[in-house]
Amino acid sequence: MSAPMSRDDAQRIIERAIRMSKAEGVEVSVNANVTGNTRFAANQLTTSGVIEGSQFAVESFFGAKHAVVTTDDLSDASIQRAITQSEALAKLSPDDPEVMPSIPPQTYAPVNAYHEATAAAMPLDRARAALSALDPARKAGNVMASGFVVTGANASAFGNKAGLFAYHPSTTSNYTLTVRTSDGTGSSWAAADDHDWSRLDYKAVSTRAVDRAQRTRQPVAIEPGRYTVILEPQAVGDLVQLLVGYIAARSADEGRSPFVKAEGGNKIGEKIVDSRVTLISDPSDPQLGGQPFDGEGFPLARQTWIENGVLKQLFYSRFWAKKQEKSATGFPTTVKMLGGATSTDAMIASTPRGLLITRLWYLREVDPRTALYTGLTRDGVFLIEDGKIKSAVRNFRFNESPLYMLNNIEALGPAERLAGTEGGGDVVMPTVKARDFNFTSLSEAV
Repeated sequence: MSAPMSRDDAQRIIERAIRMSKAEGVEVSVNANVTGNTRFAANQLTTSGVIEGSQFAVESFFGAKHAVVTTDDLSDASIQRAITQSEALAKLSPDDPEVMPSIPPQTYAPVNAYHEATAAAMPLDRARAALSALDPARKAGNVMASGFVVTGANASAFGNKAGLFAYHPSTTSNYTLTVRTSDGTGSSWAAADDHDWSRLDYKAVSTRAVDRAQRTRQPVAIEPGRYTVILEPQAVGDLVQLLVGYIAARSADEGRSPFVKAEGGNKIGEKIVDSRVTLISDPSDPQLGGQPFDGEGFPLARQTWIENGVLKQLFYSRFWAKKQEKSATGFPTTVKMLGGATSTDAMIASTPRGLLITRLWYLREVDPRTALYTGLTRDGVFLIEDGKIKSAVRNFRFNESPLYMLNNIEALGPAERLAGTEGGGDVVMPTVKARDFNFTSLSEAV
C-alpha cells in the first residue's frame, strides 16, 4: 500500500495553490492520512473502523501582515476559496513585528518512518492484538481489559513562493492497554508504539498488563514523603519531556526559564543535572523517526540539549536567532534521553526501600523558574522493601521538577520508545532510579 498522498501529488497541490495566490508571499501545507482503529472494553471488542482525512492550509503575506485559512476539501474550488479568504484576512490583520521571510529551498535529513507492514495492516491484525489481552483477561475471570489499537499512514508536505518544497511520509502503530481488577481496587497499564507494525510486540504488552493487574489489587496506604523511586520509561517521559518547553533561548534571555543565571545570561556550558544524562532531538534517530522539518519548512537536524549533564545549547526560533545574532535551530519535535544498562530487576534488587512507578498523569506547572510540576501517579505503584516488591500501594500526588529528579539519579536502564505522553510527539526514554522524589499527599484515584 502506498502513502495516502504521494510526493508528486503533494507537490502538484502546493504548486497549483501558489499559482492561484495573489499575495506577496504564500506558504502552503497539506496533509493526508488513513488510520485504522480497533477498540475493546470490559473484555469485549467494541468497535473497528477506518478514518481517512486531509487538510490544506494556506498562509498569505502582505508585508508584515499575514493570515492562515484551512480546509479539509482539496478540490480546486475549495483551495481557491481558502486562498482568497486568507488574502482578505491578511490585509485586515495588524502588522506582526516578528514576521520572517519565507525560507528558500532546503536539504532535509533522510528519515525512515514509513513501513509497508504498518500501511498494510488489516482489521484482523488489530483484532489479534486485542485478543492477546482479551483471552487471558477472560480466563483470569477477575480483571477487565480495555484498550485501543491503531495503525495508520500519513503524508505531510510544505511549500512556499520562494521555491521550497518538503515532503514526509510516515506510518504509526500504537497499542495501549488498561487492565482493571473486577473489585475496582487495582489498575495496570502497558503500551507500545513503533513506525513498523511488525516490530510491535503486542503479546508482551498484553501479558505485562494482565499479570501486573493482579498485583495491584487492594493497595495499601503509606505515608507521603521523599522516596527512592524507580520510574519506568513512561513515567520518565511524562516528566522529562516537559524540559523541552524550557530550553527556548528566548525564555532564558527574557528571564522566564530555569536556565537563567541569577546575574544574567543563561547556563549554557554549566552542569545542570547528573553526568549520566544526555538529552537530544533527532528526527533521523531510528527510535524516533520524526518529521525532518518544522511548520515553516525549516530543516530539523540532530541537536544535543544536555550532554553528560551539561547544558550544551538552547533552541532558537528564526526570529530570535536573527535578533540575537545566533543560528536558528527550529523547534524540537522529537526528544530522547540516552539510557544505561541497568535492568529494572537489578534496580529493584538494589533498593532497601522505595517505590516502583508505572506512569504519571495530569501534570501541571507550579513554578517555571525551577520547572516544578505537580501531578499524580497512575496504574500501578509498588512498595519495594529489601530488594523485593512487597505490595501495591495507593496513588500519590507529587511535587517535583525533572531537573531535581535528574540530579538525583542512581541508575539508568535502556531507552525505549513511548506510546504517547501528555506532550505528544516522538519520545524515547529510559527507566530511571532516583532518590528523594517528593510525594506530597495520597490520592483516592485507582
